[in-house]
Amino acid sequence: MPNIKSAKKRVLVNKAKALQNKAARSALKTDIKKFEAAVAGGNRSEAEGAYKVAVKAVDKAVGHGILHKNSAAHKKSGMTLKLNKLA
Repeated sequence: MPNIKSAKKRVLVNKAKALQNKAARSALKTDIKKFEAAVAGGNRSEAEGAYKVAVKAVDKAVGHGILHKNSAAHKKSGMTLKLNKLA
């Protein structure tokens, strides 16, 4: 346990940020799973709506530093291919 006041604060801030990141990652995964479920169901219009939500969530995750931009591009590319195959 740190003794210095600023080090104690860093521990508390890091815990809070870790919880925020965990919640954001969980929400991102949920959005992606909803898209995957819509694709598996074969419903094009539902999949398109879920695709827009998922892509927006991925872009937000990049902006917040949760995902690397190349990882986000990889995910979005894969989702786009799945959506296009659905037609």
